[in-house]
Amino acid sequence: MRACMMQLTTLSNGLRVATREMPGVETAAVGLYSDTGSRYEPARVNGIAHLFEHMVFKGAGGRSAREISEAIEDVGGDLNAATDRDGTNFMASVMAEHIPLGVELIADMILRPQFASSELEREKDVVLQELGEARDTPNDIIFDDLWSAAFADQPLGRSVLGDEASIEAITIEDLHDWRRGQYRAGSLSLVAAGKVDHAVLVELAEKHFEGLPLGTLSTPEPARFTGGDRVGRASSDQAHLALAFRGPAQLDEDYFAARLFADAVGGGMSSRLFQQLREDRGLAYSVYASLTPYRDVGLLSIYAATARRQSAAAAQLIEDVLAEAAQTLTQRELDRVRTQSRAGLLMSMESPWGQAHYVARQLSVHGRLVDPSEVVAELAAVTLDQAREAGAKMLAGPRARATIGFPAVRAA
Repeated sequence: MRACMMQLTTLSNGLRVATREMPGVETAAVGLYSDTGSRYEPARVNGIAHLFEHMVFKGAGGRSAREISEAIEDVGGDLNAATDRDGTNFMASVMAEHIPLGVELIADMILRPQFASSELEREKDVVLQELGEARDTPNDIIFDDLWSAAFADQPLGRSVLGDEASIEAITIEDLHDWRRGQYRAGSLSLVAAGKVDHAVLVELAEKHFEGLPLGTLSTPEPARFTGGDRVGRASSDQAHLALAFRGPAQLDEDYFAARLFADAVGGGMSSRLFQQLREDRGLAYSVYASLTPYRDVGLLSIYAATARRQSAAAAQLIEDVLAEAAQTLTQRELDRVRTQSRAGLLMSMESPWGQAHYVARQLSVHGRLVDPSEVVAELAAVTLDQAREAGAKMLAGPRARATIGFPAVRAA
């Protein structure tokens, strides 16, 4: 079987067009990936990146919201979008012959959205319901609290959803300003994977995206890890705890070592946190750790949900496990999470959507196509000493802490 082939073309306006062909499949995923997200928002309109993502589905390019849905579903496809702190994407999954329709719909939503006042007010209500649902879900909202503590009074620390005041403040003109200012050709990538023809996608991009504003995004405000505590409501059936430590950024030399350390500590059922808190002591139903990297900073986060009466014991055991891991992480543990990481990468790329997301992410981080074998090689090169050192470095710094339902908060 032929290997997947990646190709990249940069159009005259700066838009990057990338494909990853997957022999043997009949479908494709095509998406427009933007480097903009909630960390680019002024505080006054916090939540606009997410609201913009919602609003472009309410009508674009002469189609109503219903007509957009019918157009993609008439051909058996799916159209979706997602917003994060450092990126927004719009993705169509289709049979290969319907790639032109997917590109057309996405281009219409970005270049020709129909922002109506009535739709804006209705969608604000939808987002406020989404915000209310998140606040009613402790293991959702605690991470907003944690990011707020880690990056106090900074764009990176604000919620992707915004808050009631900022959402209500957003106007139609704000949405148009956001589109013109943030969706610039030089900071966008059109990526397709599956049964795709690179030359055809380039032609579609030239046809549908020639009207993009030129230029690239300004660099967002550099993030400063401040650390601190956020104490949520006490009325919760369970106690929820989240900790965070400053970690390496995406391109830091110790990123992969820190990532493997985080996985060994709390990345699966065989991890130290899961085994000691849940299996050995029964102190938590859910417990895990992860590393979230950005361009300028990273965040090692740990989360646990436990019974309120066991919260103090769980919190102390987490501290003990973290401290011990930085000193006694074993070669077997490192090899296990290295294999898990490699398997997770390759499994995630067995679908067109997974391939497209991978290509887009690498373009955003590295500005070039990165073969998966490069990532596997980076993982393979991490030594036990490097993983321990990366863990010790993160844990030695300041911390952020968020709790919900804790009877009392122990000072960090």
